[in-house]
Amino acid sequence: MKTVLGIDVAKAKLDLALKLLNGKFRTRVVANTPQGFADLLAWLAKHEVVELHLCMEATGTYWEAVAESLADAGFSVSVVNPAQIKAFGAASLVRTKTDRVDARLIAEFCLAQCPQPWQAPTKAMRELRALVARREALQAMRIQEHNRLEVAREAVRSGIEAHLEYLAQAIAEVQAAIRQKIDDDPGLKAQCELLDTVPGLGEKTIPVLLSYYGGPQRFDRAKAAAAFAGLDPRQHQSGSSVRGKPRLSKIGHALLRKTLYMPAMVTLTRTTWGRLFRDRLAAAGKPPMVIIGAMMRKLVHVAFGVLKSAKPFNPELHGV
Repeated sequence: MKTVLGIDVAKAKLDLALKLLNGKFRTRVVANTPQGFADLLAWLAKHEVVELHLCMEATGTYWEAVAESLADAGFSVSVVNPAQIKAFGAASLVRTKTDRVDARLIAEFCLAQCPQPWQAPTKAMRELRALVARREALQAMRIQEHNRLEVAREAVRSGIEAHLEYLAQAIAEVQAAIRQKIDDDPGLKAQCELLDTVPGLGEKTIPVLLSYYGGPQRFDRAKAAAAFAGLDPRQHQSGSSVRGKPRLSKIGHALLRKTLYMPAMVTLTRTTWGRLFRDRLAAAGKPPMVIIGAMMRKLVHVAFGVLKSAKPFNPELHGV
């Protein structure tokens, strides 16, 4: 037995379920704020918790602040895919779903499965990730406003145009802040220069890759890095009659998949190594969408290899 803590994360609150060495549970609810994190640490000290393995789901971005706070406090933190908790609950025949029950279920999962500890990103990585997310949100708003402008009446057209001008300026400012953040950090700057040697990766894609794969190595293998983005292939076969087509699992970070789609298209059509990759898969009978997905995964593998080896892209390794 060991002391484990399950945290069910919501936007405004954290439901806590602490399983002590004697097997008993202690529960509490704290705010998902810095003051709530302080209350959580005081609560753990009250129960004389020293060594602790805590677990939470990756729920949007609401988990990041508490995970960083607890990791900084020296605790072992695991952040798991919500699908794992759901499957564990189904296997355990849990019939009730409340925040309190979910917190206990997460604690039981942590005790039974011992998930790998989560590696807290550095301060520079946290700030870069926030800037990248902000740029993505602003770009989504700009697309929405462009769509509205096409059918807008004259009474509101000027307001939409003014908002579009503001969004363009805001995106430019965030983009400048991203470049400055990378330039100010020697490690990120060196990694950015390495990724810039990969034909097909550009100014918009590299900061996204850096924000999730840059800094200290998070993954031991390129396959794990691709799985984090949901770009690993999923097989569906059973017996002699079920032979489903392989597809991307999409059990991973959607922003990475979205970001890599256009670079994959550019790489396949406008770079020498990408055209060789495309022709080889096409000759094997692979359809276009499979080839695009394979190139998205290949870009993650190449980026991972470049960052891990600290060597620029070598076209000879890709048949050029």
